[in-house]
Amino acid sequence: MSSKSIIRGRGAQQNSHNRFFELSYEMRDDFLEFCKKEGEVADKNKTQYLNVFPKTIVNKVTSPDVGMAYSMNMYQGCEHGCVYCYARNSHEFRGYSAGLDFERRILVKKSAPELLEAYFKKKSWKAHPIVMSGNTDCYQPAEKKYQLTRKCLEVFLKYKHPTAIITKNSLILRDLDILEALAKDNLITVNISITSLSEDTRRILEPRTATIKRRLQVVKELSNKGIPVNVILAPIIPSINSHEILPMAKAVSESGALSIAHTIVRLNGAIGEIFTDWIKKTMPDRADKVLHQIENCHGGTLNESRFGVGMRGEGQIAQQINDLVRLARLKYFKGKKIPKLNTQLHEPYKDGQMKLF
Repeated sequence: MSSKSIIRGRGAQQNSHNRFFELSYEMRDDFLEFCKKEGEVADKNKTQYLNVFPKTIVNKVTSPDVGMAYSMNMYQGCEHGCVYCYARNSHEFRGYSAGLDFERRILVKKSAPELLEAYFKKKSWKAHPIVMSGNTDCYQPAEKKYQLTRKCLEVFLKYKHPTAIITKNSLILRDLDILEALAKDNLITVNISITSLSEDTRRILEPRTATIKRRLQVVKELSNKGIPVNVILAPIIPSINSHEILPMAKAVSESGALSIAHTIVRLNGAIGEIFTDWIKKTMPDRADKVLHQIENCHGGTLNESRFGVGMRGEGQIAQQINDLVRLARLKYFKGKKIPKLNTQLHEPYKDGQMKLF
C-alpha cells in the first residue's frame, strides 16, 4: 500500500458503516465523487467541535471487567485517534461513524461542571470514586480550549469528593495545582496509558497522543508531587507491543508509578473492520499474523464480549501475555501499592439554614 494513500495524523483510515442508522452523518461515496467531479475538496481532515446538551454527566458502570462503578466524560469522540479504541463504537449511537468521524467530530459537553455539582447536591448520593475518561480521554486536544476537565476537578475539590483520571496526554500537568490539593486528602489517582516505548509504533497506533518520552515525564512529575500513578499498559497487541511488557514495566516503575494494569486487545463492533483496514495499510507485511494472533486470544474471533474473558483473553498467546505482566509486577513493583481513595470527607449537600444543624 502506497504511503500516499494513508491519511496522515489519523488512526482510522476510513469511515466505517454505522450499524444503527440507515441515515447517519457519515460522508456518502456519491457525495465524495460529486465533489471530485466539481473540483471541490470534499474532506479537509479538520476536527469539528459540536456542542451537545446532556441531562446528566455521571454514568453508572455495569460491566464487572472495567474496575470502576461510576464514570463521566466531558467529551465524546477523541482526537487522539487510537485505532484500537473501544470507545469508537459509542459514536455510532449518536449517528456518526466509529472511524474517522470519531476522531474528527468531537461532541463537547460544556455544562459538565454544573451537572457534576448538581449530582453532588443530590441527598441520595453517597461518595464513591468517579472516573474521568471512562470512555474518551478528558485531556484530549479539545480540553486545551474548553478546560472542562479542570473545571470539573475544581468541583471535586470543592466537595472533597474522590476521583480518578485516565489519560495519555501531558496536558494533565497544567492542573498540577488542583491535583496536589486533591492528593493531600487522598482524593485522586491518575492512570497514565502507555502502549509502547517505540515512537514509530506510537505514531501510527496513537497518532495524536503525547510522545512516550513526554508520558514518562508525566509519570515522574506527578509521582514527585505525591500524586499516586498507575500505568495502564493497554492494549497489549500480539506481535506489535507484546514483546515490550517487561521493558515498559521497568521504565514506568523507575519513573515512579506505583502499579500497572493491562488488557489484551479486543476489536468489538466496528473496530474490527477499522483495525483490519488500518493494519493492512500501515503494516501489510505482518497484518495477517497479528490478526490471527488476536483471534487466537479470543476463541477464533476479533470480537470478545464475554465478561471475565474479554480483558485477559484465553489460549496460549493470552496466557503468555498475562504471565509476563505477573512477572513484571513481581520484578518491578514489589512493595508498591496504590492507596485506596478517601470517601469519608464528602458530606451530603445541605442547603440554606439546614447547614446550621
